[in-house]
Amino acid sequence: MSFPQHRPRRLRSTPALRRMVAEYRVHPSELILPAFIREGLTEPSPILSMPGVVQHTTDSLRRAAAEAVQRGVGGIMLFGIPEHRDATGSAGIDPDGVLNRAIADVRAEVGDALVVMSDVCLDEFTDHGHCGVLAEDGSVDNDETLALYAQMAVAQANAGAHVLGPSGMMDGQVAVIRQALDEAGHRDTVVLAYAAKYASAFYGPFREAVDSQLTGDRRTYQMDAANRREAILEVELDIEEGADMVMVKPAMSYLDILADVAAMSPVPVAAYQISGEYAMIEAAAANGWIDRRRAIEESVLGIKRAGAQMILTYWASELALWLDESHS
Repeated sequence: MSFPQHRPRRLRSTPALRRMVAEYRVHPSELILPAFIREGLTEPSPILSMPGVVQHTTDSLRRAAAEAVQRGVGGIMLFGIPEHRDATGSAGIDPDGVLNRAIADVRAEVGDALVVMSDVCLDEFTDHGHCGVLAEDGSVDNDETLALYAQMAVAQANAGAHVLGPSGMMDGQVAVIRQALDEAGHRDTVVLAYAAKYASAFYGPFREAVDSQLTGDRRTYQMDAANRREAILEVELDIEEGADMVMVKPAMSYLDILADVAAMSPVPVAAYQISGEYAMIEAAAANGWIDRRRAIEESVLGIKRAGAQMILTYWASELALWLDESHS
């Protein structure tokens, strides 16, 4: 006995048909490349837990930015690793600090052809590894930290960043940064708020990438993985404070959160495919357990399908090249 073929299956019969009826596509302009620059390096330094990713020198970072432009990538998110740290993360505010110099160098290389973004957070710059300054009892002092974020944001805008990404999950950080930028004459500088950032076990390789000094965890200020509705509250607060764009981080284990945020947000929504997600796919592929390219493409498409308009991924330049090949 034969049965009629269902219509959806007819539309899957050839690659060309599948492409034609695809509901979602990833475009290179939607991709953002996270990149690390470490002070004092004379050549790029591989990150062992993130095969293919390096801590850059000034020259290699400029080359990576130029390559991203050539491949149509939308943006680059910069993280700096200083030689010297202190309790207040002063190297993050110093106009001549590693991150602020990197912003200026990348802008000099790419101009406005690539959206230059930078991380507004103290964790890479403090000798204790937390995202803010510490009170006497060891807790993060929210208000003291905000004052430093304001200075850090202005320094990064002065250096030429198009977009600032406050990632510390301090209460009121977007409002303070927006006010500081406006008062300094940077009214066109965009704020991409890490609005729903969870305390995740998948950040491990990033800690190596930035040589984190953290002991303990950040669960008192980053979100609890058990909470879903709370993410909407955090996003609403950041939008009220003036965020131009909002982010969900991580992506992989939080696609439900991403879908919730995308459904309610009046501003563009980003998601960060973090270091642990990258490391797991690379490790599985290296062992021959999965098809590397297909797994990368599928994972990023899943983030797009869940509602992200922008995706931070360490595969941004490589994936952009594949997308260009598949469309040519």
